[in-house]
Amino acid sequence: MIKYEQLQHVGLNVTDLQKAKHFYSQILCLKELKRPDFDFEGAWYQLGDYQQLHLLVMPDSQTIRQDKSLSSKEGHLALRVENYQKTLNWLKKNHIEVLEQPNSVSGFAQIFCADPDGNLIELNVERGKLSKPGVFKI
Repeated sequence: MIKYEQLQHVGLNVTDLQKAKHFYSQILCLKELKRPDFDFEGAWYQLGDYQQLHLLVMPDSQTIRQDKSLSSKEGHLALRVENYQKTLNWLKKNHIEVLEQPNSVSGFAQIFCADPDGNLIELNVERGKLSKPGVFKI
């Protein structure tokens, strides 16, 4: 049997490191970490207290989605945010295409977006923070 302590990191393939770093640093507001000197390009980001996101530059990766349209049904990275409306407003202010699912059957309100390579990102908030269906506390 395997006993897990926590999720340590998620690795995502990207094709253009500068575009990816702009998205994850400036749009998703993640803190970049010092990365070991590997023999390939990439970047590491802090997610919460212990988890990390690792970007791996690999232009011919088999995991790069050809269809860049937003979907809630494909593999994605999900991050919990504090405030749905402020997050949505920030993404729209920065001209990021979003798929809104404030009343998802998942039990939490969701916003889907994608990085420049089409990696899907879900930003969600506890449904309990809703004052009434579809209306969020700010």
